[in-house]
Amino acid sequence: MTTDTPTNFRLKLTDGVAEISLDRPERKNPLTFESYAELRDWFRGLVYRDDIKVVIFGSNGGNFCSGGDVFEIIGPLIDKDMKGLLAFTRMTGDLVKAIVNCGKPVIAAVDGVCAGAGAIIAMCSDLRMATPEAKTAFLFNRVGLAGCDMGACAILPRIVGQGRAADLLYTGRSMSAEEGERWGFYNRVVAASEIEDEARKLAKRIADGPTFANMMTKTMLAQEWNMGIEQAIEAEAQAQAICMQTEDFRRAYEAFAAKEKPVFEGN
Repeated sequence: MTTDTPTNFRLKLTDGVAEISLDRPERKNPLTFESYAELRDWFRGLVYRDDIKVVIFGSNGGNFCSGGDVFEIIGPLIDKDMKGLLAFTRMTGDLVKAIVNCGKPVIAAVDGVCAGAGAIIAMCSDLRMATPEAKTAFLFNRVGLAGCDMGACAILPRIVGQGRAADLLYTGRSMSAEEGERWGFYNRVVAASEIEDEARKLAKRIADGPTFANMMTKTMLAQEWNMGIEQAIEAEAQAQAICMQTEDFRRAYEAFAAKEKPVFEGN
């Protein structure tokens, strides 16, 4: 069930764009058991919300997310048995699944620290922008864990390539914003004073587009990971035929024929 008054993160809704961010700036916005679960449930609920077209996952207080809280997550995990540990790691993975399957384009606007699970949230977003001060680290190796956390070994190589992903996952080092843009992890780097406005401009451009078709694009980007070329071509043929039945497709044709800009309504 979704709510517009979340307990563990900030939320602002404006003209179909939801802006969210973690709300513990004094600790560089770490995740807790509660914020993991609430974010997971909120993203799951987006599938059923027509009033939200795009999500911006932003920063707060100069930082994006420092990962799992050392004292509220890491410490308690030491005392859990295998069943409890697996329940936790499955919950964190469920957040990634919820973001990938929410049906809405997600833009990560990253400033400052973006580490651990924070780097994963940026990774599984559809589009990523960063400030020059952004430092992104998949630091699981540095705390004695494998780099294969929350889908990192599946998703990160698809973004930056196998060798570069191995570099980040074996060392846990920080990737600079410039390096991240050069490697294709970040779509663009903008000044800290401009990143919120740039993210909103991008979100508005997407939100003004054909909502159903955007959902289909996101769906196919995820599903085609596991398809061969022939399967993918057939799946896209079916997806596009479905989109051709929408009123937005008709609106676009009529607007272009009249030399006007189409106004999409999402149906």
